[in-house]
Amino acid sequence: MARKVTAHQFNSVNGVVESPNEWQFDAFGPEEGQLMGAAIGGITDVVIGRKLWQEWSEFWPAAGEGDFFAGFINPVRKHVVTSTLSGDLGWNSTVVDGDPVAYVSALKEGEGEGGISVVGGIDTIRSLFLAGVIDELTLTTHPVVGVGRRLFDESVPVTRLELVRSQSTPAGNAVLTYALKQD
Repeated sequence: MARKVTAHQFNSVNGVVESPNEWQFDAFGPEEGQLMGAAIGGITDVVIGRKLWQEWSEFWPAAGEGDFFAGFINPVRKHVVTSTLSGDLGWNSTVVDGDPVAYVSALKEGEGEGGISVVGGIDTIRSLFLAGVIDELTLTTHPVVGVGRRLFDESVPVTRLELVRSQSTPAGNAVLTYALKQD
């Protein structure tokens, strides 16, 4: 049985996903924390792009186990999509060899238990979702217009999605989970 592959991004109303810490402001409450906890519960493998991996590998190990997200991200197995890093990466991380779509597809169909989460970056999530490797993409849309890169920019052709789940939060966020629409 194939393992489920998910991704979760915070985005603005105009689709910006880059640097959500700069525009989330007060729109992240206890409900969003609970949703994040549910999203990472049961995840045993994380797929992450090199830039985000480098940023997080410098920050999260020092955050300590008392931090909720550090308690998740530090011990989880990390698969790093990179064309510039090689060898032993440390921080429980492995370099993705070859084509990321083929690698994640093999990870999904291979041995192991637990879910797989593609945590970023933007290009990694975009390419794996459009290739059909990510089963569900959750977008937590914050009530703000952001500035920065969008997950689906003008480089993405018209692509049909299917709404899997939706809910709103008291902070004013719309939490929308999508899959690629099957013809």
